[in-house]
Amino acid sequence: MAPRAKAAAPKATTKKTEGPATTGVIKTTKRAAKPAVKAPEKKKAEPATNGASKKRKAEDTEPESEAEAPKPKKTKTTREVKPVKKPVAKATKSKPAAPKKTKAEEPVKKAKVAEPKKAKVEKAKVEKPKVEKPKAEKPEVEKTEAEEVAEQLRATTLEPEAEDTEVEDAIPEPKSKPAPVKKAAVKKAAPAKKHVGIGRKINDAPSQILDVYVFGEGSSGELGLGSKRVDGKKPIDVKRPRLNPNLSAAEVGVIQISCGGMHAVALTHDNQILTWGVNDQGALGRDTTWDGGLRDMEEDSDSEDDDDDSGVNPMESTPTAVSSEHFAPGTKFVQVVACDSASFALTEDGRVYGWGTFRSSDGILGFSETVKIQSTPAILPSLKGIKSLAAGSNHVLALDSKGNVAAWGCGQQNQLARRIIERNKLSSLVPQGVGLPRGKIVKIACGSYHSFAIDKTGQVWGWGLNNFGEIGVESNAGEDDAVILRPAKITFLEDYTITDIDGGEHHSLACSDGGDLITWGRVDGYQVGFEFDKLTEDNAIYDERGNARILFKPTVQPDVTNTVTVTAGTDNNFAITSEGKVYSWGFSSNYQTGQGTLDDIHTPTLIDNTAIRGKKIIAAGAGGQYSVLIGAAEDVPKVNGVTTNGAHAEEDKEKA
Repeated sequence: MAPRAKAAAPKATTKKTEGPATTGVIKTTKRAAKPAVKAPEKKKAEPATNGASKKRKAEDTEPESEAEAPKPKKTKTTREVKPVKKPVAKATKSKPAAPKKTKAEEPVKKAKVAEPKKAKVEKAKVEKPKVEKPKAEKPEVEKTEAEEVAEQLRATTLEPEAEDTEVEDAIPEPKSKPAPVKKAAVKKAAPAKKHVGIGRKINDAPSQILDVYVFGEGSSGELGLGSKRVDGKKPIDVKRPRLNPNLSAAEVGVIQISCGGMHAVALTHDNQILTWGVNDQGALGRDTTWDGGLRDMEEDSDSEDDDDDSGVNPMESTPTAVSSEHFAPGTKFVQVVACDSASFALTEDGRVYGWGTFRSSDGILGFSETVKIQSTPAILPSLKGIKSLAAGSNHVLALDSKGNVAAWGCGQQNQLARRIIERNKLSSLVPQGVGLPRGKIVKIACGSYHSFAIDKTGQVWGWGLNNFGEIGVESNAGEDDAVILRPAKITFLEDYTITDIDGGEHHSLACSDGGDLITWGRVDGYQVGFEFDKLTEDNAIYDERGNARILFKPTVQPDVTNTVTVTAGTDNNFAITSEGKVYSWGFSSNYQTGQGTLDDIHTPTLIDNTAIRGKKIIAAGAGGQYSVLIGAAEDVPKVNGVTTNGAHAEEDKEKA
């Protein structure tokens, strides 16, 4: 049902660990390389990996050899003839310089400094030194025979041609390699844009058009009333249920709605997904950038526009559709759910799309193992054949067509029914099965940090946080960070056939097939709907000062009957009867009970105001500081002249 709200997740007793700092390794390699590289040659040294220092030395000395190349050409007769490799062809110009032996000594000194170059140059071109060495020995013996030396030098001018051919052969190779790589990259990128095909239909979307009534704080746009006054009414601090004109049955046609901590998601009859509220971590699945909010200093501050505008971002506070470009063509939706900072949508063929992120006590946990914040809808490929979804503050349950349940999100309070190791905490973002009786679950629900499943016989299974007895298990209720590690059958509910259940932050409520309203959990904010003097030691836990803290035993509310559905907010609740009446109670500091007061509502109290009087309320939604009531609409849109409130079949038959 409705996920919980803004309240910070209780910290689990886990230790924080950090992954290996890869950047530190990079910095170390850079520091080691710098001493061997001259400032002007940094660019050449960057690609070096193995033997980097040798390559850098060679690159640093190359400019020197080029600048002094003409001198060594004359000294090809000396031992240090290797620096002459590049200018060998120019040797013919230096014929008269052969007898100058004194200058040849200078290059020899420089050659000593360049000795490391020999090995590197030889590795690159081995053929040159082999040919030049024997030629260098002859001039040493016949120093006066300049002509013979010149002829030998002329003979060596044929070698550069081989060098040129070697270089030419080497160039095409790199050119031919990158070409196919680029083509392959383009081919691989194309399929990534394709959507998953539509599968067999296994789910049906609701057909009844709804009226949406909102109330509560709304300072972050979660009421969906926009940013300006309408008919003199402010879009924030709404004390009692108000029909939302931005979600009118005639023009929009909402068929289902879900409330997150500070945002909401709605599904319309024409298959659109509308979102509004806080979008800090991508919970709305669309861009809500707004350049407003700063008023012109020269503008009259007493203008009527100032009075009408609440200053709320209109891109967030106005219900707006998520772009269909993110979904496979032909996708049809049947359900939406909202967490505190994420949203999910279920399709007709049992697939799930999601966006936003999950949070833990340490901050943002992530949307998946590879994505921190998913700003637009993305499909969850591992989920198939899903029949329904349920969302808590930062975790989600999915029930498949075989009656099995999967869970993912934050698992710090064991709400996923599996232990999450800190060093592998991102594994919790991968949907995995829950240890429940296989094929027997028919309904799922979530509290903020705990989870429920109802089986075919109406029995309830619960797991997760239980420090206030919110699961309905007495054994460790009241202990700090008490959790139920594996799904446990709630024995206190075995005498009832449960038809609906929901959880708040630290309390829960359910209804039976006989219309009983049952509550349990934390009591200090009247979350369970009982006056303190009605509690006893038989069903409650008291603190050292004698104050009741926990109603550990699920207990029936005597003043509410014929209950058919229940909804829990963070610390407030709603119970709806078969007659369409709605009762609320609990924490009311932001008017979230709809009773028009900031005082807590101690016991279930009928909501009765002009907007909903005489209307049949069929469901409710509850966030952090706001709530929603949903009624069957009377003014409904028509498609091809046919009303959409469950009247398709009958009217189609009449036309036939």
